[in-house]
Amino acid sequence: MAKLLFLVHRLPYPPNKGDKVRSYHLLKHLAARHEVYLGSFIDDAEDEQYLDKLRPLCADLHVSRLHPGSAKLASLRGLLTGEALSLPYYRDAALARWVEATAARQALDAVIVFSSTMAQYAEALPGLPMLVDFVDVDSAKWADYAQAHAWPLSWLYRREGRRLLDFEARTAERAACSFFVTDKETALFRRLAPACKGRVEALCNGVDAGFFAPDARHASPFAEGEQALVFTGAMDYWPNVDAVAWFVAEVLPQLRQRRPRLHFYIVGRSPTPAVQALTGPGVTVTGTVADVRPYLQHAAAVVAPLRLARGVQNKVLEAMAMARPVVAARSCAEAIEVQVGEELLVAEGPQDYLEAIDRLLAQPQAAERIGQAGRARVLQSYSWSAHLAGLDRHLAAAARPAPAMEAA
Repeated sequence: MAKLLFLVHRLPYPPNKGDKVRSYHLLKHLAARHEVYLGSFIDDAEDEQYLDKLRPLCADLHVSRLHPGSAKLASLRGLLTGEALSLPYYRDAALARWVEATAARQALDAVIVFSSTMAQYAEALPGLPMLVDFVDVDSAKWADYAQAHAWPLSWLYRREGRRLLDFEARTAERAACSFFVTDKETALFRRLAPACKGRVEALCNGVDAGFFAPDARHASPFAEGEQALVFTGAMDYWPNVDAVAWFVAEVLPQLRQRRPRLHFYIVGRSPTPAVQALTGPGVTVTGTVADVRPYLQHAAAVVAPLRLARGVQNKVLEAMAMARPVVAARSCAEAIEVQVGEELLVAEGPQDYLEAIDRLLAQPQAAERIGQAGRARVLQSYSWSAHLAGLDRHLAAAARPAPAMEAA
């Protein structure tokens, strides 16, 4: 059993959005085998109630409160210091003191960093072996955002992409090993930071297929006779906002002309004003729901029309685990091991989505076969335990003491 410092940019509970799903299962995996000291942030007051859920998993727990408004102002210091704005956004003196005090009190064996911005806290521990879960190439996300926005945001996002890539590369060079969620993201980082080529690898997401499973006890949340299309996700995350806004504008009107009983449900926490404004005939924005599984289980189909997202989308795996047919952007399908057309349908433009969704609604038996095949794929290829076992050998090597030099 090793003593591990685990640094996460957002409280890894509840596992109700992509990064928190991954960080929570990583914490569970580590806590089952090691003594874990968790340092993290709370950026949503609702998460305060869950601290007692995490304490049994941790030898010690420090949480700093992050207020997005003031953190955005603090991030502007990066314009003066020349660093990525994401670093001062997640910079907190109390967390830094706790990290240094924990290292002084405990004989730590390694530090595991989740999200590149948390690596700044490990800089005070230069002798401690470090593993980094970047998840995605965040710097490339900012570069993508720059292309989708006009000046001055395009300039700011482009700058953030460059500065953050510099920090990511320095972090990966120092780390014993760094991980990304897909082979595609890993290859991208190797291309962007070639000096780190031999020090990064993929560590894929999984899904809890015991929890996300069809269950007769899940009552339908939909009106009788509706054909429900469902999108799930944190609705203050810009790629999700972009996805549903595009779908409502470009695809849904034509679908509803063909199928007046069709209704689009946008299910997820913290909908922005732009998302709330989509509410209207044929569109419901639920906000936070107690349990997303009934919405998935009783959907005629689940859609993931993401145009800007990267890596494996947990929303896709969870819908597949619930045995529902999924129509996803091609980039989402490329990130997972799946047989397109048999276990999941893909689409690019509006006409693709129209044809794929119409096919599922017109052929419910075929839709059911795709849903069942999708669940079988999840059971075969996407268990968390199988994927996270890949971390263990690197952790064992990183935490192993270097052999003593023999006297001459």
